[in-house]
Amino acid sequence: MELTGREFWGIIHGMGAGAVFLLAFAGGLAGLWSLRPGLVTEAGIVERARRLKIGTWIMATAAWVTVLTGTWIVYPWYRDAADPNSPKNLLLASPKTADWHNFGMEWKEHIAWIAPLIATAVAFGVAYYGKELIKRQEVRRGLMAFFTLAVVIAAIAGLFGALITKVKPVM
Repeated sequence: MELTGREFWGIIHGMGAGAVFLLAFAGGLAGLWSLRPGLVTEAGIVERARRLKIGTWIMATAAWVTVLTGTWIVYPWYRDAADPNSPKNLLLASPKTADWHNFGMEWKEHIAWIAPLIATAVAFGVAYYGKELIKRQEVRRGLMAFFTLAVVIAAIAGLFGALITKVKPVM
């Protein structure tokens, strides 16, 4: 099997960093969910808080890698104005496919940047409160809500990326 450089970076962007982001979310959400009084011993709280800090920072880092590789490596190939056969030009050439760019790529270009910002804020919150999250249930619930918002934004961007690639791949 052979991959072009563009295909390689597409995999790093979407299936590599994007997948790590989603996996870290699952672990982080489970960690935040289970950090409740009565469910964990004192030693368990310390261990879970440490694991949660590491997991949320992995998630935030993966979110940044996903957005940065998408913005600065993959997306320039998509929008290459000098190439009449660039995916952007091909999508915009037909009214049937123009919305893939007009809505889908606009989401990816602008809204998707919110995901790593929120993921970083959650990682800071987890690092700041640490094992105190078990006593601060309102903060824990707030972090879970923001954590979920980050992954929903990223998942929508990822879905648009996969669908747009299906319609007009970056070759």
